[in-house]
Amino acid sequence: MKILHLDKNDSLLIKQLSELGCINHENYTFTKEAIEEIIDQYEGIVIRSRFNIDKQFLDKAKNLKFIGRVGAGLESIDVAYAEQKEIYLISAPEGNRNAVAEHALGMLLSLMNKLNTADKEVKTGAWNREANRGEELDGKTVGLIGYGNMGKAFAKKLRGFDVEVLCYDIKEDVTDNNAQQVSLIELQKKADVLSLHTPLTEVTRNMINTEFIDAFSKSFYFINTARGKSVVTQDLVKALDTGKIKGAGLDVLEYEKSSFEYLFRTETPKFKWMRKGKKINLPEAFEYLTQSDNVIMTPHIAGWTKESKEKLAQTIVDKIKARFF
Repeated sequence: MKILHLDKNDSLLIKQLSELGCINHENYTFTKEAIEEIIDQYEGIVIRSRFNIDKQFLDKAKNLKFIGRVGAGLESIDVAYAEQKEIYLISAPEGNRNAVAEHALGMLLSLMNKLNTADKEVKTGAWNREANRGEELDGKTVGLIGYGNMGKAFAKKLRGFDVEVLCYDIKEDVTDNNAQQVSLIELQKKADVLSLHTPLTEVTRNMINTEFIDAFSKSFYFINTARGKSVVTQDLVKALDTGKIKGAGLDVLEYEKSSFEYLFRTETPKFKWMRKGKKINLPEAFEYLTQSDNVIMTPHIAGWTKESKEKLAQTIVDKIKARFF
């Protein structure tokens, strides 16, 4: 089986596939159009988020048996068309769910205890104790939207706290020992914390907007380690400004490129607020986030640990092996 690798991953992936007898080719530089010219030579491809796998690409991939995405979701792939062509789709949410859960918890505790603000102030010589008085998580209600691999991993991390964990999911009967499934209305009525754990779909795109936020009975903390385009940033900023949202931990942003490697620009992965030597005019809502003391942002790294890199690769290998060998 010939496999084309379109993104760099942990070396164990190619090593173990080679041990299974696969022929592995690596191509990390060709454009999508150039890859389309050679893709008919391959029975498998392994990708993270370099570009979208659309109908045109799949039509060129005449011999393709599987697509392995080293990540949690498949939204960059035309899933319906791939399945119509009987191409086996593989993702690896098991590989980074623990990393995402730890990151979400870290963001939440940092926000509630004002750790990022206090740290900055102490380093500049300020010693503001009362201004940095925090809140405890115990006694709060945590609402999770999406109760798949990521949501369940986060709920598991919350077992050490005296909290009520509620979840809302489009699937029925997902209640377990760590979370109680409820209606969205009930979650919005009770939650002190909202954490998003959904893929990007037509339903979840722009889901977190003013109408959605205003439906919450209480002010709440918001954590998003899922997809940036599920949030209307302008509406999030309005809620932060009024205090409806007490603080936001954002590992993902509406402005991300589809590859997740870039924000606003494509020339280099090292973002410097510049494009071709000129300062970028940033969206007003994003500028607000950069200046806000009750916002923590990270560059889509919640599932990006040393351990998850290996686990993601191993999960892909294991699923290929189980299906084809």
